[in-house]
Amino acid sequence: MTLALILFLFPLAYSPGPGNMIFAANGARFGLRATLPATAGYHLATWGVTAAIGLGLGGAIAAFPALTGAMRIAGASYVLWLAWRMAMAGHLAQGPEARVLGFWGGVVLLVLNPKAYVIIALMFSQFLTRPAIADALWITSVFTLNNLAAFTFWTLAGDMLARQFRKPAAARRLNLGFAALLAGVALWMLLA
Repeated sequence: MTLALILFLFPLAYSPGPGNMIFAANGARFGLRATLPATAGYHLATWGVTAAIGLGLGGAIAAFPALTGAMRIAGASYVLWLAWRMAMAGHLAQGPEARVLGFWGGVVLLVLNPKAYVIIALMFSQFLTRPAIADALWITSVFTLNNLAAFTFWTLAGDMLARQFRKPAAARRLNLGFAALLAGVALWMLLA
C-alpha cells in the first residue's frame, strides 16, 4: 500500500500549487533556513488536518458544501495577498518590507489551501479501505512526509533560482514573476 500511495501522491505533491509556489518564492527571497518555521507550521497543520479527515471529519465537511466555497474564497484571497506582497517587494536584500512567511503563515496557508483538501479526500477514498485508526494515521504520515519532501524541493529550487537574480533589477523581475504565478494560482483556486 505504501508504494502505491507514494506513486499516487508524487505528481500531486510536486506539481505547482499554492503551497509549492509560495515556498519556492520564499526560498528565492529568504533561502531554505529562513523558511523552516513556515515549513514546520505547514506540515504540522498538514498532519493534523489530514488525520482529522482520515478519522472521520471529512464526512462532516462534505455535509456543508458552503464551507468548501468559503474556504476556496478565503484561500484564494490569502494567496492573492501574498502575491501582492511579493509584487511590491523590492530586491532580494532583506529590507524592512521583506518578511518571511513564518510558522503561523505556514499553518494558515495549509488551512486555506483547497487543493490540499481535495487531495486528502481523494487519497483517503482510494487508500483507506477500512475504518482503522492505525491505517488512517499511517496514510496521514506518508502524505505529510511526501509533502515535506516536495516543499523542500520547491524551496531549494527557488533558492537556487534566486542566486541568478541577485542584482536589484533582475530580482525585481523575479519577484514580479513569482507574484504573477501566485496570482494565477489564486485565480485557479477560485475557478477550480
